[in-house]
Amino acid sequence: MKVERHFGKVGVFTGIVTFVLLVVGLRNIIGQQVEVMNFIAFVIFGLIIGIIFATMLFYKLNIAVSIFTIAYIVGFFDMFRSFIANPDEQGGAIGILSLFIFTSFGLGLSLFIEFGIRLFKKEQKSS
Repeated sequence: MKVERHFGKVGVFTGIVTFVLLVVGLRNIIGQQVEVMNFIAFVIFGLIIGIIFATMLFYKLNIAVSIFTIAYIVGFFDMFRSFIANPDEQGGAIGILSLFIFTSFGLGLSLFIEFGIRLFKKEQKSS
């Protein structure tokens, strides 16, 4: 069973997991109440992450999906590490910001490497 066939399901699952991990991190690790604006921001971020994963799978960007998944996982680990190390409000802000930085950097790097490899393979084919 190929994952590319189920890109929509993977996107929805990833978006939901992102939302749940953000809420659990904020609510259970830091101990803050999830306000309406936090809830909306987490839903939007989960939706964006789900769309990114689904789009990469739809266009069969397998190398980019792998690199982005690693950056996504590292971002969440760093977010939780920051939540645990600094349980005050500053730790929460730093944790969320580190998640955003890791995922955005991972997206850019993964697309750059994917298209670089595709360009290199195309250039080798034409030679």
